[in-house]
Amino acid sequence: MTLILGLESSCDETAAALVDSERRILAHRVAGQEAEHSPYGGVVPEIAARAHVDRLAPIVEAVLADAGVTLAEVDAIAATAGPGLIGGVMVGLVTGKALAHAAGKPLIAVNHLEGHALSPRLADASLEFPYLLLLVSGGHCQLLLVRGVGDYRRLATTIDDAAGEAFDKTAKLLGLGYPGGPAVERVAKDGDPAAVPLPRPLVGSAEPHFSFAGLKSAVARAAASSAHSIPDLAASFQQAVVDCLVDRSRIALAVCPEATAFVVAGGVAANGAIRAALTDLAARFDKAFIAPPLWLCTDNGAMIAWAGAERFAAGLTDPLDAPARPRWPLDPAAETVRGAGVKA
Repeated sequence: MTLILGLESSCDETAAALVDSERRILAHRVAGQEAEHSPYGGVVPEIAARAHVDRLAPIVEAVLADAGVTLAEVDAIAATAGPGLIGGVMVGLVTGKALAHAAGKPLIAVNHLEGHALSPRLADASLEFPYLLLLVSGGHCQLLLVRGVGDYRRLATTIDDAAGEAFDKTAKLLGLGYPGGPAVERVAKDGDPAAVPLPRPLVGSAEPHFSFAGLKSAVARAAASSAHSIPDLAASFQQAVVDCLVDRSRIALAVCPEATAFVVAGGVAANGAIRAALTDLAARFDKAFIAPPLWLCTDNGAMIAWAGAERFAAGLTDPLDAPARPRWPLDPAAETVRGAGVKA
């Protein structure tokens, strides 16, 4: 059995966790930054980085104390090395390097997206490779065939905004506050999802990718018209996102008969309407549907520790000069799509 300390600081959550190779989460803590970023309606990178500096060391100490473990008993240190806001990524990675060097432990530089991609295996020991993953978060919206640790085939990505980004921007347009995803979902419960005619970009097309920029712009125009209630706008927007995710996932499921399951991960996977629709889609293809617990969908240290455990078991560790990366695709060989640029 191995014990991994995981550190996460790629955006606006400062997190640490201790996870062992038997999938036991010995301790985990997360400190959000809603109060710091709410006045701006979104994450301010410099503010986020400074908050990570203030909070990460105390959180690491608290996690070790919660588990009754010393740093000497940890087998390796896993830290997010990207992608993400580079200031925050550097805080976590440098902290991980310092701990690894001081304790004489291996460092594992984890791709944040791999943390999300492997997190369902932390929650469900029966999940076997290969599986189809819908990775849907604030910065990314991708469909990937997860063939093994470090082995990913990207089937689709966003050509503009990510789904979570669209949720945040819609929440700001509607005056719902930050973070946008939970705010939109909460208000949408009181609205009519068919009340506002909104586009479903790329739905029905043969192109496998996602697009949400046009949907966001349509919400802005509908809100400016003052012809619809806020709950109806929120519900109609959420339904449009659901329809886009289902249609694109349908294409991926059709071309991946070898997938053992259909899996969703990332912050947007915490949305109840999205989970329900994807559950139904998986059933249509006779696939198991697997989603981590809600808390494991949003950024956390446990998924980084588990990705570290998976990589450590595969003999994959990193030197202390491992770089921090603002962009880091899971499938470097994937073809760049129109409009996607660095998000591919």
